Amino acid sequence: MLSARPSVIAAEARLLFELSDLCKAARKYLGRDAVREIRRAYHYGAKAHAGQYRVSGAPYISHPLAVARILIEMRLDVESIVAALLHDVIEDTAVEKDELAAEFSEEVAELVDGVSKLAHIRFDSRAEAQAENIRKMFLAMARDIRVILVKLADRTHNMRTLGALRLEKRRKIAYETLEIYAPIANRLGLHGICLELEDLGFSTLYPQRARALTAALKKGRGHRKQVVKKIETSLKRRLRQEELAAETSGREKHLFSLYKKMRDKRLPFAEVMDVHAFRIIVETPDECYRVLGVVHNLYKPIPGKFKDYIASPKANGYQSLHTALFSPFGGPLEVQIRTRDMHDVAEAGIAAHWLYKDEHTASSAAQKRARDWLRRLLETQEGAGNSIEFIENVKVDLFPDEVYVFTPAGKIMELPRGATVVDFAYAVHTDVGNTCVAAKVDRHHAPLRAVLETGQAVEIVTADWGSPHPNWLNYVVTAKARTHIRSALKNMREGEAGELGKRLLNQALATQSRSLAQVPQAHLDQLLKETGSASLEALFDDIGMGERMAPLVARRLTDLSGYAAVDSNRDGERPLVIKGTEGMVVRFAKCCRPIPGDDILGFASAGRGIVIHRQGCNNLSELMNRRERWIEVEWAPDLDSVFRVDIRVVVENRRGVLASVASSISATDANIDNVDIQEREGQHSSLLFGIEVRDRVHLARTMRAVHRMPSVVRLARIDA
Repeated sequence: MLSARPSVIAAEARLLFELSDLCKAARKYLGRDAVREIRRAYHYGAKAHAGQYRVSGAPYISHPLAVARILIEMRLDVESIVAALLHDVIEDTAVEKDELAAEFSEEVAELVDGVSKLAHIRFDSRAEAQAENIRKMFLAMARDIRVILVKLADRTHNMRTLGALRLEKRRKIAYETLEIYAPIANRLGLHGICLELEDLGFSTLYPQRARALTAALKKGRGHRKQVVKKIETSLKRRLRQEELAAETSGREKHLFSLYKKMRDKRLPFAEVMDVHAFRIIVETPDECYRVLGVVHNLYKPIPGKFKDYIASPKANGYQSLHTALFSPFGGPLEVQIRTRDMHDVAEAGIAAHWLYKDEHTASSAAQKRARDWLRRLLETQEGAGNSIEFIENVKVDLFPDEVYVFTPAGKIMELPRGATVVDFAYAVHTDVGNTCVAAKVDRHHAPLRAVLETGQAVEIVTADWGSPHPNWLNYVVTAKARTHIRSALKNMREGEAGELGKRLLNQALATQSRSLAQVPQAHLDQLLKETGSASLEALFDDIGMGERMAPLVARRLTDLSGYAAVDSNRDGERPLVIKGTEGMVVRFAKCCRPIPGDDILGFASAGRGIVIHRQGCNNLSELMNRRERWIEVEWAPDLDSVFRVDIRVVVENRRGVLASVASSISATDANIDNVDIQEREGQHSSLLFGIEVRDRVHLARTMRAVHRMPSVVRLARIDA
């Protein structure tokens, strides 16, 4: 707060004038009763905030008044405007939600509560508090999407008035705006608000860069205005010749957009040619395509730069034709072509729903897409471990560069650029993602990690035995896929860990001639109390994940039962049978890649379960001093799995040798998982293959087939 404030009378007079002006603007599209409700909300909020001032010294009510003005410019309904005038009363005054509902309506109270921060809950960190507040806002958005409209208007006015705050707080708010709120505005199609938030955030976070870029724009503006005028005149003349009624305008790209282009493409300002873009607005979609033909005849189009967002709208409902042309004055020329309705939706986004009040207009598509996105966010938050993880997943979804692919039934699915087959599977349905085992892209088999491109048709093959794999997390890009994979893996790991832990404990008890079934419940309860485990299942989980050692737990149970412990050596234990399908809790060491037929040992690694090594692995020497964690293991006799093994093939440098070796490997029914090529001495190359085989016999047959090739000089399995 400032010590010197404007006089109360002058401030109140100015606020009443602003209220009158606000009501005049609202009266243009709202009835008299609505305007009276707006006045009543203002006076209620002014009374609640009496004595409160902003850091600038202005009465606090001036802020809600400005937020309401932004929403009136968006032509929102009266409940939204009333909520804007009252949006801080629950958080910053003594007014409770129930009181607000009684005074106005439950609808208004819910909107205000959705915008309010969680002020009465303590968090371990500032980041967690921020994440939980944003998460709360998203959940409120899912119930009523107007919550985010009020919040975005609130954030816009706060960004306009950042100057009164200290530098550290300005930077924090600006960073949060660019990270969360501007992308949300873009996602919901609120183009004007998005641009303003981006420019204000950019100017606050990088003031020197913003000033330098503004000066560079201003310096060349005179010449560019002449160029823009000539191109605009040329476009208008050609459209008139084709008898197409159109509104044509050129505009200068906004500051943050230019900065991102320079940063991402590492260009100096002098090399950023497309500083201006042109927009052509017509009446019907048919005319959009006719205009496209006209501009392509007038200026040569740049290959690969045409995008049809009319046939395939963006996630926020945005529709336009985008094309890039070679300008006669040098550099590319960007043109957007859309109808009037598309333009209004592009500017107002989901707010166009309240502008038109017509479910058959394009705005209803934006509304539906926004709700679909919020529904996906709800699914994400249900599977997220905590608020911070949820926000990180949301950020992934807030920066999409869309691709459009087709289901076998011809339905268009929208995914962010870089999305894989697995992302597509989860976009179709969570169960499809969890059980996908293979895929076809454009009727050809494709790996699950294949990156999809616009126009492709994707078919997912599922199986009841299918389950998510941890490697999927290395290449999926959508928040939904990442969240559900983590959730499924967590459940799988817990289930598998419990089963393995029970087997290990029974195995350890067998060396004492005991079994779990023979241990009295009272002794089990005593053990759980001593270990701090919530249940026997939790104890099994800890054993299976290597957090507790089964022999030590078995010895304690024996002590509790009053039996003399047998001082057995490890040779007396029955080996644990390994099938290779234990998934999350039995892992095969990458250093030595054991396969069935190899002599093996198991090492209980805390938090990872059991890691299987080949006997003779070089890494075993480092672990030998931790004998209590070693577990005798053996292969099950009836295995039906494949195992990765690495081989090195030294070959003569000949054309086609890689294809020949790969063909020879495939002919033995071994799958090639990875290939790496290393040049050696000019005459020879070293090929490193990661192949999948069933056992040592299968590996030996594969290596014999490769070794018989004339071009193969040397062949060996890669040992640790």
